[in-house]
Amino acid sequence: MKKLYLLVSLLFLIIFFSYLMIAISKHSNNQKYLSKIGMVAIPGGTFFMGSDEKDAYKNESPILKVKVSPFLMDINEVTNAEFLIFVNETGYKTTAEKQIDLKKIKNILPKKTIQFNDSLIMPGSLIFKPSDTKISLKNESVWWQWVRGVNWRKPNGKESSIEDKMNYPVVHISWEDASAYAAWAGKRLPTEAEWEWAARGGKKNKKYPWGNTSINKSPMLANFWQGDFPYKNTLEDKFYFSSPVGNFTSNGYGLNDMAGNVWEWCSDYYESSFYEEQKSKTLCINPTGPTRKVDNHSPLRVLRGGSFLCNDSYCSGYRVSRRTGNSEDTSSNHIGFRCVMDIK
Repeated sequence: MKKLYLLVSLLFLIIFFSYLMIAISKHSNNQKYLSKIGMVAIPGGTFFMGSDEKDAYKNESPILKVKVSPFLMDINEVTNAEFLIFVNETGYKTTAEKQIDLKKIKNILPKKTIQFNDSLIMPGSLIFKPSDTKISLKNESVWWQWVRGVNWRKPNGKESSIEDKMNYPVVHISWEDASAYAAWAGKRLPTEAEWEWAARGGKKNKKYPWGNTSINKSPMLANFWQGDFPYKNTLEDKFYFSSPVGNFTSNGYGLNDMAGNVWEWCSDYYESSFYEEQKSKTLCINPTGPTRKVDNHSPLRVLRGGSFLCNDSYCSGYRVSRRTGNSEDTSSNHIGFRCVMDIK
């Protein structure tokens, strides 16, 4: 009788673990499926990356012939609602919420840097500060202000909130934060080449995601600064800061806000002369950018797409070829991101 009992118990355990493994397998497949919701397949292809037009910046040339493989991309920039789920599940704290490591900062600053009071180094982030009158646009630090207590939950000042902005892009996100979210979601940040290929939406040699129609003649095609920057915004697009994702027309691949709204992090290190260094190549296949940090004492990463602050007077960031870079721990109220996945 005892042997029979042991045999039945063993059989029960085998059946139980079999069902458990099936359930785990199904859950894993469901997770893979769920992670693809809100994404669109971007076909692979070859294109000319960069620009040599008169309004292009030096770091956009020479034009490179690039080939990218197919991949999946988020239709929208990652929203406050999506980032909140990530934070609730992991307890993650963004760069802007963490106590600043003064020792780390001092290590990356050039020697003879002016000393500053340690008590001023508190968690916070950069927010846009408009001017009262017309000013020189040579020094962009004039319209940025470091504010303590500002982060993704309080995007436009210590008294602001995301309570009614769950479908807005999450901002005050550093490259480090974006990478952490992407890893949690089973995704990754796009390469610079993937981002530009996707932004073009299947259109060849066009200036914007929608074609060559001037953005100033079509204010409802993207969220950007209309009027005189940085003191007078005529609000033709109805938004002073960021707008809800998907508020403007999608590009040819069904992607939203690939021009304007918020700048988006890419995976590549940023180097202003990278295109120049690659010009000898007949074809660049799935380029991933420089292999080491350059241009600064602190690593810089690529930003693409422009933001609600872009204006032709100083930053035509909504052009598909426009590129810039910033340090990995930089955050502000016009920087966000979206993710991609490999197609296997």
